[in-house]
Amino acid sequence: MPGVYKITEIVGTSPVSFAEAVKSGVAEAAKTVRRMDWFEVAEMRGRIADGQVAEFQVTLKIGFKIER
Repeated sequence: MPGVYKITEIVGTSPVSFAEAVKSGVAEAAKTVRRMDWFEVAEMRGRIADGQVAEFQVTLKIGFKIER
């Protein structure tokens, strides 16, 4: 993996689980970010509505290789 990388930070969400929130975030980022190589979960949190878990949220750091 030699090269220079940039890190972008996004938030993925899902009504199902933290894992689905990660998958959702990566899939959406893949629509506009090329050469993604790795991700890191920086934060996990959720939203509560009416005393129930309504949404799972993850802050992701995504690393992608800079193109020359």
